Amino acid sequence: MDKLSALAVFESLSSGVRLDIYRLLVKVGPEGLVAGEISSTLAVPPTNLSFHLKALTHAQLVAVVQEGRFQRYRANLALMHDLIAYLTEECCAGHPEQCAELCPPLSCQTASAIPTPA
Repeated sequence: MDKLSALAVFESLSSGVRLDIYRLLVKVGPEGLVAGEISSTLAVPPTNLSFHLKALTHAQLVAVVQEGRFQRYRANLALMHDLIAYLTEECCAGHPEQCAELCPPLSCQTASAIPTPA
């Protein structure tokens, strides 16, 4: 990942609604959700949701697949892991093993402690 890609991700997540959408999609995992499910879960009007989903898709944080009349959205977890790696690649002057106890590895187990968006 490079600086411009990281900035695009941060810009996209700088909206509270988009952050809630992304976290919801992370929570539901690989099956993802169709737009209507996202809209009803987060109480975001469909026209508003469409705008935010477009921004997340443009930043590649969310992948979309057409399923008949519906579009299914899934969080791009690989991109988020790349972002975290980019942010921490110089950890402890390039020797991350020195600060391993301060920076536990990311896993789905630790991610389950993240609360659901309100």
